[in-house]
Amino acid sequence: MSWLTREFKTEKPLVGVVHLLPLPGSPRYGGSLSTVLNAARRSANTLFDAGFDAVILENFGDIPFHTDRVEPHVVAIASLLVREFATRGPCGVNLLRNAAADALAAAFAGGGRFIRVNVHTGAVLADQGIIEGRAAATLRYRQSLGSTVRILADVRVKHAAPLVPRDPVAEARDCVERGLADGLIITGGRTGELGDLAAAARLRRELRGVPVFMGSGVSARTASQALQAADGIIVGTALERTLGVIDARAARAFVKAAR
Repeated sequence: MSWLTREFKTEKPLVGVVHLLPLPGSPRYGGSLSTVLNAARRSANTLFDAGFDAVILENFGDIPFHTDRVEPHVVAIASLLVREFATRGPCGVNLLRNAAADALAAAFAGGGRFIRVNVHTGAVLADQGIIEGRAAATLRYRQSLGSTVRILADVRVKHAAPLVPRDPVAEARDCVERGLADGLIITGGRTGELGDLAAAARLRRELRGVPVFMGSGVSARTASQALQAADGIIVGTALERTLGVIDARAARAFVKAAR
């Protein structure tokens, strides 16, 4: 049995994204933390009720993002919510833009099972500037915690470009073999754009035993096709009415189409 099946209790997990409303301190924060928390709770419950196998929290409302850190209260809020959601199923954390250690801390303290890291190895040019992978620091921090939280790492993450052109498979191989990522994520160029399904299928062939997720742009129309190419799906904006508000009907339709 692979770690993927052990963690998610299924061979092809569907992971729904809980986009947090702007948090305290971010430019668009609305002034009420209880509003943020309750919206996240509703989203997570809607996703689990619809049949999603797991959820992942993202501080999606906190634009513009820091490069590789978030404020301590963001870690605390994420940990609190993960602790609640983990009672219903596996929960992960992605703290944008690339706050891997902070996400790991929140997942570890909250009982989360995985984190998403946008740039785990290598370096990219993004709207935050140059973002460098910190695999060595992230893995050593996980080791110091005695944690088993899994690391899902993006390959050619959206809203970014590599500083030096390289073969994507070579990048992915380095991410797994030298960065020790537990799984990989394929995205499109921007939020809501479908990633390259052929590339996902190729990575699965080249890196046998390493789970590959489609991490952006999958809709109910393409869900079944995506699960043929990849080992799992991470989906967020396709299910939302507005930021942080999951449409229950869309969530149920997505699960039905995928299964």
